[in-house]
Amino acid sequence: MNSKLNLNQELIVKARESASHVADSVQDFIDLHTTVTVERAVCRLLGIDGVNDVDVPLPNVVVDHLSDRGLLQGGVAYFIGNAVAETGLDPQGVAESISAGTLDLSKLPIHTEEEIRAAIMPVAEANVERIRGNVASRNEKLGRFGDKEGPYLYVIVATGNIYEDITQACAAAKQGADIIAVIRTTGQSLLDYVPYGATTEGFGGTYATQENFRLMRAALDKVGEEVGRYIRLCNYCSGLCMPEIAAMGALERLDVMLNDALYGILFRDINMKRTIVDQYFSRVINAFAGVIINTGEDNYLTTADAVEEAHTVLASQFLNEQFALKAGLPEEQQGLGHAFEISPDVENGFVYELAQAQMAREIFPKAPLKYMPPTKFMTGDIFRGHVQDALFNMVTVMTGQKLHLLGMLTEAIHTPFMSDRALSIENAQYIFRTMKDLGDELVFKDGGIMQTRANEVLAHATELLGEIEQLGLFGTLERGIFADIKRPQDGGKGLSGVVKKDAQYFNPFIELMKGVRA
Repeated sequence: MNSKLNLNQELIVKARESASHVADSVQDFIDLHTTVTVERAVCRLLGIDGVNDVDVPLPNVVVDHLSDRGLLQGGVAYFIGNAVAETGLDPQGVAESISAGTLDLSKLPIHTEEEIRAAIMPVAEANVERIRGNVASRNEKLGRFGDKEGPYLYVIVATGNIYEDITQACAAAKQGADIIAVIRTTGQSLLDYVPYGATTEGFGGTYATQENFRLMRAALDKVGEEVGRYIRLCNYCSGLCMPEIAAMGALERLDVMLNDALYGILFRDINMKRTIVDQYFSRVINAFAGVIINTGEDNYLTTADAVEEAHTVLASQFLNEQFALKAGLPEEQQGLGHAFEISPDVENGFVYELAQAQMAREIFPKAPLKYMPPTKFMTGDIFRGHVQDALFNMVTVMTGQKLHLLGMLTEAIHTPFMSDRALSIENAQYIFRTMKDLGDELVFKDGGIMQTRANEVLAHATELLGEIEQLGLFGTLERGIFADIKRPQDGGKGLSGVVKKDAQYFNPFIELMKGVRA
């Protein structure tokens, strides 16, 4: 890609090196630890599903059983594998026996590591093959329909009722949407379990459950056949159950997942040690399953000023890139996030927005960047709002953004009606069509506002990453450098679920998935 911004390439290299060193130092911690939700994700990938008689998910039953007996540090795969070798039950049978109180994993004779692996690896491999089959199915549909050039039109549904969500999602697909994101119900990211089954009640969104994933996937496949396009499905792989939701998404063929390394720490007060371990395994799964992750840098700009703190967005993008690469997630699956959030009252705000988007595009040329619409300064004036969204659409097509979350003219008023969504899609399609090659026709003035702005942001981001390299990531988060939010290392939710691994620990899915494309 030819640079329009004349970015300082030495600073880009330096910033990446600093981010890589930060990721390296944190990886040492990740490799030594597991968490309750990592182990529950292993349960799910071993085929353990369902709930007990009081609606506790069986993966939680198994992990709590091991934790209560001081065995979790050995890992679910080790102890379930040992039980399979001893009893001849499959993992689901082991889980049901634990739930019934007829099996205690702490009282079984311990088999050799070879016997344990021989018992559990075929089960793990079979479920990995299921995910591989999902990737093949996606590729077959994309091969048959073709994939879209230019930005994907990305819209949300959020009724709280999965069946109503399906109605809205199918309407959006027929109107032209390429990606449907089912917003999660408020507060689900703070639940330390995944609800079970189809759900019809949620607030501000719909519960993320494996059955809801299955229902929406089937509906989008059906409407995709009708309209002759592959419709991608997105959900939220974040919060206290990050790896579990990644596992569920891989098993039900989701295509896009919100999956940030720092979001839960900053915006949901989830303990940083818990989040850092969880994000690693979730990204291993997403990488293998061909899922595009979306990172959440746009959220920084809802709590901090988009002009003053733009460099923190870029610094976080560099960090998310390196954490993703550590998990084997290629650049082509990294939907690094940013947003159109400069106040409309700022003189030349559009010029700064254009510079920021072009900078992200040039620094991360292979990434399917996720560009978020104006929200912070939407007032409820639908006419002004539609113009703000149109300007956002213009920046997207001029700078080659890929995952384009549509703004809604009724942002700040209510959850969008289907008619609101149709107007937003029509707006974007008009601009993308009539300005398709405009970006290629434009050059930016040497030493002008955009080149100067982008290089200032890059310089500040590089400086910030150098500071983070010295402080370490945990120390940086304690000081509130990102989004003006301070988080203590041993505070927040979920720290008790972090466990140091024993010598015999193994995770068969990291062995089978990391660095491998399904």
